[in-house]
Amino acid sequence: MMDALSVVCQLRDLASEPQNRAVIVQDQGCLPGLVLFLDHQNPEVLFATLQTLRYLAEFPPNVPIMKNELGMMVSLENLIRREALSLDITALAKEVYGILREPANPAPRTPERPKRRKPQFFINSTNKKAKSVTLHIQGLDSTHQRSLCEEALLKVKGVISFTFQMASKRCTVRIRSDLPTESLATAIASTNVLSAQQVVKNEAGEEVYVPLSSSGVQVPQNSALPDYLPEEEESPDREVDKAISRTAAKEDSTGSWLSAAAGFLTKTFYW
Repeated sequence: MMDALSVVCQLRDLASEPQNRAVIVQDQGCLPGLVLFLDHQNPEVLFATLQTLRYLAEFPPNVPIMKNELGMMVSLENLIRREALSLDITALAKEVYGILREPANPAPRTPERPKRRKPQFFINSTNKKAKSVTLHIQGLDSTHQRSLCEEALLKVKGVISFTFQMASKRCTVRIRSDLPTESLATAIASTNVLSAQQVVKNEAGEEVYVPLSSSGVQVPQNSALPDYLPEEEESPDREVDKAISRTAAKEDSTGSWLSAAAGFLTKTFYW
């Protein structure tokens, strides 16, 4: 059953892919729905909404559209002043507000050929067995910390494989497409000595860190470790310290997600 959290999490995952950001903002229902979610009482919905907006703002042409969206700036201001919220939510709200309030002047753009893709093209981009997530792990300084991280990730149901780059304190994790990235941060934070941020690239090709909530997120647990299963899709760089793989999940069917989400947002927004 579709609810606010599942809708915004799906939008966030789509917005994490740079090629989807323009289409999401151009959609008539997505931005009004995200503005609505900024007033939600569920902290998980709030954080996922802010993450989505942060991803969308990485595409410079989106910034003025987002800023001028009815209720966007007011809702962000109210969220910043709202009490009893986690530091992660408040900090991310301030970051998004700052980007929209003082956008950088975009570099001159060369005319692009008209895109022939239909608005629904990006929806099926998550219709696959797995996705890769790159994490920057604070505290990953020794083999002992790496072992702690390995143990934590192995307990998460839906993790397929992971590889470490110790020199850069990073871990590339391959997970089921329906597993929230925050589950990884929660599992890593459970070590009490490590914390994780997601590494993504903005439109300029620069790497940026995206905060991940590590509180209040349910982490699916593995009762036992299954046998190794080779991955069907491309693997991360093989010049890594260690790789551990486990069984992938069956494929999600998300072909009709756009129409379902649009209906949900419309009913919610125009109650």
